Amino acid sequence: MRFAITGAAGMLGQDLVAAARSAGHEVLALARAELDIADPGAVDDAIGAADADVVVNCAAWTNVDGAETSPDDALAINGEGAGNVARAAAAAGAWTVHISSDYVFDGTKHSPYVESDVVGPMSSYGRSKLAGEREVAVEAPGSHTIVRSSWLFGAFGPCFPATILRLAGERDELMVVDDQVGCPTFTGHLAAAMVDLAARPARPVGIVHVAGGGDCSWYEFAREIVARAGVSCEVRPCSTAQMPRPAKRPAYSVLRSERDAPVLPDWKHGLAEYAALTRVVSPG
Repeated sequence: MRFAITGAAGMLGQDLVAAARSAGHEVLALARAELDIADPGAVDDAIGAADADVVVNCAAWTNVDGAETSPDDALAINGEGAGNVARAAAAAGAWTVHISSDYVFDGTKHSPYVESDVVGPMSSYGRSKLAGEREVAVEAPGSHTIVRSSWLFGAFGPCFPATILRLAGERDELMVVDDQVGCPTFTGHLAAAMVDLAARPARPVGIVHVAGGGDCSWYEFAREIVARAGVSCEVRPCSTAQMPRPAKRPAYSVLRSERDAPVLPDWKHGLAEYAALTRVVSPG
């Protein structure tokens, strides 16, 4: 099978390229420098020439707070750009796999969100991701899988564990919010699951939830990161109100599936793999 992967130089993109090749598939890796998905003509040309069976769109605006001040830019990539990729893939006879976010929910539920739950994004970023889901569904109605995931972290890009470890090395104490709960998801695990979905004889049409097993708050996540690293830094809990951010985050965004979705390992296993990888790839 031949994969074309947009956003291939990003954190998830790099893991997807590796996972697809490890599974024996051919891969055309399209980094942002090679393909701007907000340019419909460029997308048509690149996907049309790719001769791919599956097009996985990992290109995205990922700056959640930045989307509040640049909503049109976020929408151009996460919304219209996603539609460009799906339209071009459908025209080329390829299946679209698109990555979306837990931020399409408002976080008011007290049990895990499943695919059929009502959406209600609270931020510009969440609205742009929801727009992308809808664009993909319209442009490739019978040939798309939208994978919602959450709290991504991986070895090949900026992420929460990297930030926490950097700050813990600079400070004696960190304050981290404990009233937002979700599912940290290691991109190595997510990438393998997405390849599995794309390679199935009967691919699921529509939305599937694929996120790390278990759940925790950002505070619990940070405490585990620091403990595993053996860093001498005290992690203390605080409320979202004590550390306001430009974009509102869901208070609860645990994702689970009511469909036949891949089940990922617990987030702590993902963190252990992340730690092993970053020890190898970090300088020194």
